Amino acid sequence: MSPGPLAGIRILEVGHILAGPYATMMLADLGAEVTKLEPPGGDLSRQVSDAYFASLNRGKRSIRLDLTSEEGQARLHELAADAHALLVNLKPSAIRAFGLTYDALRQYNEKIVCVALTGFGLSGGDEPAFDYVIQAATGVAALTGDPDGPPTLPGYSSADNSAGLTAALALLAQIVSGRGGQLEVSLRDVMLSQLNYRASAYLNEGTEPRRMAFGAHSFYVPAQLFPTADGYLALFVTHDGFWKKFSTEAGVTGFETMAERAARREEVLAVVTKALAGDTAEGWESRLRRLGVPAARVRTLPEALEATPDMVVRAGDFRLVANPIRIAGHEPDYGPPPRLGEHGDSEQR
Repeated sequence: MSPGPLAGIRILEVGHILAGPYATMMLADLGAEVTKLEPPGGDLSRQVSDAYFASLNRGKRSIRLDLTSEEGQARLHELAADAHALLVNLKPSAIRAFGLTYDALRQYNEKIVCVALTGFGLSGGDEPAFDYVIQAATGVAALTGDPDGPPTLPGYSSADNSAGLTAALALLAQIVSGRGGQLEVSLRDVMLSQLNYRASAYLNEGTEPRRMAFGAHSFYVPAQLFPTADGYLALFVTHDGFWKKFSTEAGVTGFETMAERAARREEVLAVVTKALAGDTAEGWESRLRRLGVPAARVRTLPEALEATPDMVVRAGDFRLVANPIRIAGHEPDYGPPPRLGEHGDSEQR
């Protein structure tokens, strides 16, 4: 097996909880050497639970560092001089106060890439920007849930995870350029970007986004969750070929074109709902997948993990979800999460 594609890349992380640590963990899985620079009390996620911390920090190194001290600053500068990148997940005032910007570090390493992962940008102020707050502020919550119910939130940290992946992409893009510099990624901007076709429909056509029952897609019909004789089924018919196969299997006639199905949405949904009531979600999944029609019964997370044992890996004492990137000839080395200060501890000098 070959080393990871990022072998030899050295990344410093000053972050906490989720977005920043998730970004650097993805990079560590791909072979980068990631060193967490943790305050005396450690990353706040250590206080949540060991399993929580492990899910975001496997395979990293940890140096305990007080960035408010002269000794801590001197050690930061030593580490920055030998690093390719620094990813910071703190509020803007702390990023500047701790000297974690390119302007502060370029004298030690002209080519270092500094990524600031914040709620609203380095110039956006220190207003708290946790995942759920961002989902509320960007329209995600308003688009989620039943149209007759309250706005709601996904069952996981979609803003933090999405911002983390975007920050990792930004970091790698700048490293590839061969130039150092300051990069910014904000949770707000990432989530607005992910509302791409919804935003475009409003900006260009004046179409106001609205919640739809069972999470229905705004363009494709039928594309949503449906109740069945037992359980719920996700059906995603995006073109006429899928519809022809589905309608034949389900005994449904008419609505042969995408335009007609969109124009007669409520009629289509009524017919499809009635047809799907004739079998279970598991039964429909089996029948439709054989035909190549996109469909899946709604599973719980434990059921999904049980169905995909290859996505569960061991990192030290922890069983975790694997990195989703598959590279021929490379098997990630999932190391354990580091103990606080395991690879250096200025507090004990």
